[in-house]
Amino acid sequence: MEENRHSFQIRSNILLVFFSACLIAFVFLLHNAQIINGSKYLAQSNTQVTRSETVVSSRGPITDRNGKVLVTNREIYTITFDSSLVPTDNTLVPDNTALSRKRSVALAAYRLISLCREYGVEWNDGLPVTAQAPFAYTISSVTDVQRSRLQGYLRDREWSETAITSNTSYPMMSEGLKTTLDTTANSLSANRLIELMRKDFGLPEDMSDTDARLVAGVLYELALRSLKDPYTVTIHYVFAEDVSVELISVLTDGQFDGVVISHKSERQYNTDYAAHILGRVGDIANKEERDALNAPYEAAKAAGEDLSAIHHYQWDDKVGKDGVEKAFEDYLCGLDGKRLITTDRDGKITDEIYSIEPKPGGTVALTIDIDFQEAVEKALEERILEMNDADGSLDRGGAAVVVSVEDSSVLAMATYPTYSQRTYREDLSELSSNPGRPFVNRALSGTYSPGSTFKLCTATAAMESSVITPTSTILTKGRYTYWSSYTPACWIYRQYGRTHGRINVSQAIYHSCNYFFYEVGRLVGIETLNEYVRGFGLGQPTGIELREAKGIVDSPEYAESQGQTWNPGNVLQIAIGHSSVYTPLQIANYVATLVRGGERYDCHLLKDIMSYDGSELLYSHEPELLSTVEISSGTLEAIKKGTGDLVRTGSGVANHFKNCIVTAGAKTGSVQMGDGQTNGVFVCYAPFDDPEIAVAIVIEKGDSGSALAACAVSILNSYFSDSGAIGAALIPEGALLP
Repeated sequence: MEENRHSFQIRSNILLVFFSACLIAFVFLLHNAQIINGSKYLAQSNTQVTRSETVVSSRGPITDRNGKVLVTNREIYTITFDSSLVPTDNTLVPDNTALSRKRSVALAAYRLISLCREYGVEWNDGLPVTAQAPFAYTISSVTDVQRSRLQGYLRDREWSETAITSNTSYPMMSEGLKTTLDTTANSLSANRLIELMRKDFGLPEDMSDTDARLVAGVLYELALRSLKDPYTVTIHYVFAEDVSVELISVLTDGQFDGVVISHKSERQYNTDYAAHILGRVGDIANKEERDALNAPYEAAKAAGEDLSAIHHYQWDDKVGKDGVEKAFEDYLCGLDGKRLITTDRDGKITDEIYSIEPKPGGTVALTIDIDFQEAVEKALEERILEMNDADGSLDRGGAAVVVSVEDSSVLAMATYPTYSQRTYREDLSELSSNPGRPFVNRALSGTYSPGSTFKLCTATAAMESSVITPTSTILTKGRYTYWSSYTPACWIYRQYGRTHGRINVSQAIYHSCNYFFYEVGRLVGIETLNEYVRGFGLGQPTGIELREAKGIVDSPEYAESQGQTWNPGNVLQIAIGHSSVYTPLQIANYVATLVRGGERYDCHLLKDIMSYDGSELLYSHEPELLSTVEISSGTLEAIKKGTGDLVRTGSGVANHFKNCIVTAGAKTGSVQMGDGQTNGVFVCYAPFDDPEIAVAIVIEKGDSGSALAACAVSILNSYFSDSGAIGAALIPEGALLP
């Protein structure tokens, strides 16, 4: 018992010593914090600012089919102006603390502006008023969001209550402002607005009008961040982006009040090609666009589902505006994060904690091979420039599309004139005034009559509906006189007064005999012919992920919808590829469907999508069968014979194809336009016996389709050279794998 009591006393003494030591340490730390370093910590607590901010996620990269990175991001320096970090200089207006505060912020902004002007740096200013006096509104040339923000600012100040649209010349003054100003004027002029803003922001009276406007633009951006408005800005004001290291050094050394140096990712294009395919990113333009982007989020919210994996778009987000950037926005955008940032009085970040980690967007792999895309663009450009040099044309354009016969994946899709996404901003003014309209994606948005390339469809319909057989012959007579009121002539009769004699379907394709196809077109009839048109996907959506034109399938119903009279003879022009109009992509896939044997798959640019860290396959495209055209082996053999003979011995075509490194089949087409010009169309496939690719080329004012043969040969040689297939390109070091 004595031994137990002794052991208990020892343990008690040890615990007493331990608690005494803790108490002494606590008293020491408290004395050090409050007495010795109290003033230091107090000053630090008064100068440090902690704020929460959205961390914008990085957009996912875009690669070609071989993993070559086409679009990625680069880190850039940004300057953020934060008025809360500007100390108040009470000497500026000693008797008015509020005005002194405003003036301190205004002068800090002016100092930053002056430095940027010295270094030639542009800064963000969304105030829709010109920079020089006499001031004028630029309301008509800005986005709906910027107009709505101006409206919100004026309403918040009680200066105007009226809506501001693109047609607004001047905002209307509120009755309260008219009373304050003692004026009967109704419109709020830009000069009057700047005067009001000078007072609102506490700008010095001796500041020039030009300087006052620039400072007002910055303070206006800050004011927007505090508005309770549907167009409220949700991120801190980024004063300038992509600034040089030299300027960053000056800002750091000069201790500019209110300035926070940060960084962000910006889209970087690593190729000058495929501009129409890749697209670009930009600001959300209006409420309709934002609502459409947020539709999945709102639907999930209404259903009570988990929202953590759905991006919620804010007004200042950068989003895909066209091309692949827009088509795959859901995968590319990523998920924003949140972080707490602590800065000192100089704006330097002293601490940051992520409350929600941002998740970058996925890696989108396309079906195109960028080296082959480059070759196709150059081949198309070379041919069009040759034509331009010959006749001095400035507005000629064209398109070339290559699709896989196996699954209709797009291997290359070129438009000319084109541009580079790398230099889009620098070239914008020149591009906008180019009569060739380089922003138009002719491969998807251009619609053209296919000319005689359509005769392959007419031949298929005629043989499969038993109007003719592969061996049937028709005596062609030059001028078609079935109807006395409408007697179109074959091209050989118009030019030379001759006929093609008695020919079968393969020979009719080879000679491109209009008379033959007038006759079989009439016998097939418009209803049956258009069944094959739709089966081949002409005038139908192709399934491509980008925005495309549908085209026009001429018919009695269409004529009636346009208030036109349908005549039975109209089928003759349709049978030789006139009247109806289709896109180059539709024409390419029509040829691929034909030589594939009649199965039409969806055209697509998307190969697959991987998660940002490469750990998960998010999506892989599987070909979708859209329609089937019944094509017997005899029909296909007869059609291929005509196209193969054209390549081997056809006038104007064979001379070019003797330089082709692979066997092929082809068909030319030409369509006279109302202005006396002729569009050229050319389609081909290769290799002849076991087709891998189908090509369609359209050149405006390109004359006969045979004039495009050299371009087609260049494309085929580019595809089949160097081991004879795309996909052999090496993946560059550091590139993201699809």
